[in-house]
Amino acid sequence: MKVIRFVLAVALLTALGAIQALEPAPMERFFIEFKPGTGAIIEAGVRADGGQVHHHFKRTDALAVSVTSRMAKRLGSDPNIVTMEPDARRYLAAKPAPRTIQPVLQSDPFVEQVVPYGVELVQAPLVWEQGFEGEGITVCIIDTGLYDQHEDIDSSFVLGGHSQDPNSQWFEDGDGHGTHVAGTVSAADNDIGVIGVSPGKASLFVVKIFGEDGLWTYASDLVAAAFTCADHGADIISMSLSGSSGPGAERKAFESLYNEDGILSVAAASNGGNRQRVFPASYDSVISVAAVDESKLVADFSNQNKWVELAAPGVDVWSTVPLVSNSWLFTGGNAYQGEPMEYAPYGLVTGQLADGGMCLATDTPGDWSGMAVLCERGDVTFAEKVATVMAGNGSAAVIYNNEPGALLGTLGEEGDWIVAIGISQQDGQAALAFLGQEATVQSSAPVPGSSYEPWGGTSMATPHVAGVAALLWSANPDWTNVQIREAMDKTALDLGEPGRDIAYGYGLVQADAALQYLLAKSTE
Repeated sequence: MKVIRFVLAVALLTALGAIQALEPAPMERFFIEFKPGTGAIIEAGVRADGGQVHHHFKRTDALAVSVTSRMAKRLGSDPNIVTMEPDARRYLAAKPAPRTIQPVLQSDPFVEQVVPYGVELVQAPLVWEQGFEGEGITVCIIDTGLYDQHEDIDSSFVLGGHSQDPNSQWFEDGDGHGTHVAGTVSAADNDIGVIGVSPGKASLFVVKIFGEDGLWTYASDLVAAAFTCADHGADIISMSLSGSSGPGAERKAFESLYNEDGILSVAAASNGGNRQRVFPASYDSVISVAAVDESKLVADFSNQNKWVELAAPGVDVWSTVPLVSNSWLFTGGNAYQGEPMEYAPYGLVTGQLADGGMCLATDTPGDWSGMAVLCERGDVTFAEKVATVMAGNGSAAVIYNNEPGALLGTLGEEGDWIVAIGISQQDGQAALAFLGQEATVQSSAPVPGSSYEPWGGTSMATPHVAGVAALLWSANPDWTNVQIREAMDKTALDLGEPGRDIAYGYGLVQADAALQYLLAKSTE
């Protein structure tokens, strides 16, 4: 009997080992620089080993790949590889105000067109008066896409776009960030809504690199987007995003775009409110933009470091957004707007409202059958909270924030989830008053329409600088990116310590002063 048990145990262990052997090893993503002429060999080797090749940048001798730790070790010893670094993440650099919907169709606050304070602060109207409004200049916006049917976006100046997300189109913007940025650059002068720095005259090309959740993307995806901008004739690249590390391959790509393509790249200094160096803003070939408010004071969230080059309005900036109604909690005669959890299914669920507390596995009640369960954010992941609701047979999970502001979240991966949304702390606490009452949880795809909202962040400051550059360049397309940059730096309104400082850089960008500088230089 002991022999039989031993044999069975060995067989079981062997079977378990076989199963484990069949499980794919986890992959990590890397940004690789290789010696000229060796890229095809390295790419073929990666594919032969079962790795993935995401991008092959022949013009800068670089690859973006996903490989196992074993494969990474082999690549690390390849003499043809110059550098091999983790493919860094890039995040949006916005701090949106609470998402109150502000439709504009002849309704308050925009019965008539308004000029946002930021457009005035950067002297854009003074340049318009001289006949220069950005015509003939292409601004490429790398962001969350563009709702191109917005009433304040002149579609005749939208050259097109490209989406790196196979599941969405460049002209879809479920997040709203890209549409807000585009409006600051180029909202039309059409008697409605707002007006951009280049009032509907600069041409726009859009590259969508963020999904509808607007969470994050990779540095290599950003480089691919920037090269796409160059391929479509961009003069200026606007990037309202940042990340904490800068792969050498990304740096070389932006150097190439600046020095060889003559493109002016502009990026957000980030919103950490600290002195951290962020990328791509901190590359020498990119203008780093800080945020100021209407009083020209640096925003408390704006990063301050020696790489900040210019400042621009970035607090309570009104601009274009799609009217989005993704998800709602309806209960007690109230409607609480939320955001769908990434990877959760769309759907409409009605049931009794229950309080799940923190929705920890140890707190699961006997039965939440058919109920919509409120969960407070904290202690465990969103996925674990939803799993707890599912374990209690709940039909929907509503997770509310544990700090002020909207809640955007992810369940981490695809799965057999229930409907799950995130709502604000204020709304979640208010909904607790209706426990036991009927509640409806709705999660659906974005519903587009034209709207306007005040957002803040260095994300909002960046397109002001991009728009000013477009105005200047339209006065003389023969001016170079170096000349445009020099003019903006030399004529910026000095707001901090005399000269360049860590908060404002050279100061608040001034369109008219820069134009006069360029015109004077042209006559020398």
